[in-house]
Amino acid sequence: MAKGVGFFCFVFRQHERCSVLEANPQENTGRRSRKLVTMDLRTRYLGLDLAHPFMPGASPLDDLDMVLRLEDAGAAAIVMHSLFQEDIEQHGAATDAYVERLLRIKRRVRVPVIASLNGTTAAGWLRYARIIERGGADALELNFYHVATDPTEDGRTVERRLVDIVAVLKESVAIPLAVKLSPFYSALPHLAGELDRIGADGLVLFNRFYQADIDPVHREPVPTLHYSDSSELLMRLRWIAILAGRVRGSLALTGGAHTLLDAVKAVLAGADVVQMVSAIMSRGPAALTDVITGFGRWADEQHYGSLSEMRGAASLARCRNPLDYERANYLQVLRGARNTLSIAGH
Repeated sequence: MAKGVGFFCFVFRQHERCSVLEANPQENTGRRSRKLVTMDLRTRYLGLDLAHPFMPGASPLDDLDMVLRLEDAGAAAIVMHSLFQEDIEQHGAATDAYVERLLRIKRRVRVPVIASLNGTTAAGWLRYARIIERGGADALELNFYHVATDPTEDGRTVERRLVDIVAVLKESVAIPLAVKLSPFYSALPHLAGELDRIGADGLVLFNRFYQADIDPVHREPVPTLHYSDSSELLMRLRWIAILAGRVRGSLALTGGAHTLLDAVKAVLAGADVVQMVSAIMSRGPAALTDVITGFGRWADEQHYGSLSEMRGAASLARCRNPLDYERANYLQVLRGARNTLSIAGH
């Protein structure tokens, strides 16, 4: 393809295939040659029919101007930033402002809008979930962010509290609920199964815990923020691959998806959708467009007919050697490292 040619993905209707238009920005004729991505990229997430699997994740990327840019870039849905219970109850943040932003976004975009909530108490989760539902969100992401610091509280208690909150919310709100988890539960497949059993519509893997640094002079923790990179993808691929085909709900991968191949691996592992944040924060909405268009071309070159044919092809359930996702990979990596070690003087 000639230098300077850009790719743009235009989704004309939710249920149509994605068309990739090749346009030379140096030409002013207004004509573009159409290259149809023949693979059916449609997916279903939380009961929502989407044109393809790629969307921004929960982040500050939801002011109206950015949302419109993301929709123009091809986003299959918009995920809003989290409404935090502490901000409301300790710092006076208004739920009205969040709901007003939700309403403004809903009025301006054609794609589904998924709200996000981060609560601290069972009553808070329920109260604010109901407010968000009344605001018209198409679905709600439950952003569980609990750091277990109490040595008297065992893992079963931590997990039971989470499951109980989700169970109450499923009984109390009608919109689809996705549960965003951290990777630090002792038996993640069991927890996922429990959430699936009580009707969670999907799981989002994983919440990204921000690690505090330490100021050595003042002897205090210091908040730090580092964008993710593709190295963070591996843990998410592993757990998506382990859970794919074992839960009825949708699976979303978030964290570490930056490139076309990152997106390909996520879908092969079993992800129904892939959320991007750091890549968009770093490179703008074009990062999303690059993944959407590149994914379609890659899948066509590999002769996939539909996303469902591709999804989960590398999951544990379809792996020729299931041990590759268990101890065998660990042993192979260690043996490979040992073989590459160089000893000084030899």
